[in-house]
Amino acid sequence: MAITAKQVQELRAKTNVGMMECKKALVEAEGDMDKAIDILRERGVAAAAKKSSRIAADGLIMCYTDEDKKIGAIVEVNSETDFVASNDVFKTLVLIVAKTVAYNDPADIEALLDMTAYGDTRTVRELFQEAILKIGENLQARRFLRYEGNVATYIHGGGSVGVVVKFDVSDEIAATEAFKEMGKNVAMQICALSPAYLDRASVPADVIEHEKGIMIVQLQEDPKMKGKPANILDKIVVGKLDKFYSENCLLEQAYVKDGDIDVQKYIASVAKTLGSDIKVVSYVRYAKGEGIEKKHEDLAEEIAKQLQQHSGNA
Repeated sequence: MAITAKQVQELRAKTNVGMMECKKALVEAEGDMDKAIDILRERGVAAAAKKSSRIAADGLIMCYTDEDKKIGAIVEVNSETDFVASNDVFKTLVLIVAKTVAYNDPADIEALLDMTAYGDTRTVRELFQEAILKIGENLQARRFLRYEGNVATYIHGGGSVGVVVKFDVSDEIAATEAFKEMGKNVAMQICALSPAYLDRASVPADVIEHEKGIMIVQLQEDPKMKGKPANILDKIVVGKLDKFYSENCLLEQAYVKDGDIDVQKYIASVAKTLGSDIKVVSYVRYAKGEGIEKKHEDLAEEIAKQLQQHSGNA
């Protein structure tokens, strides 16, 4: 029996289950809507989907790298609470997600969820549904980045922040301990100071103009600057922009382990020692839950409610 898109959409609206799972259930139920709902309930999928409306802003960031194939992935998978991050079921799920991204190169989150999970016969979506039932929280694959080539990675705080830095460097140099140490140090720098741009050439022109505008207003409102000639004010703006670059561009930031040099000079010193050119091509920094609006609860109010419930049951 042919299943229509309208039937799939109707079942999805009733159960909040993914389109593919709905279609499978309808095919198995030969188009019977009620039977298809029962099939989904029996599988536990519908119960897991009910949790999908709850905010998942905690969780784990993980990197997986296959050094032989020079591929890897950084992924963020969210949960509702930080307790889940130490759960073995959850950590295994996140690792499978990272490996699936690395080896299968999905186009986006939906494509990832519909893929057969790495080392498994089920889809990533099915693994999520099973994990949700076991853990009892909403779990969401939020974002990922697949990378190729010579990289350095760093995970901070058990998965609270993750960094991947891609380098233009020979495979021979990339295999040395000196390069690996340097790569980790640069990744830690990015983790700690969160630079917005790689270098000043990476800063968009509109950002620079916006910063200049703020600086000019600051100078105009400074009584000490009144009467200063335009060329002097221009030099002051240039100096302020240099400071902006040194704070916001990775290669111009003061190196955290040696404030007398910037990151670019640190990398150059290691490259000179190794007798090779080393260039940072790009980087990504994920911070767990950044940008997700979290639900803030008043702890005192929550405790008061529990005490009231307890006294009412006494």
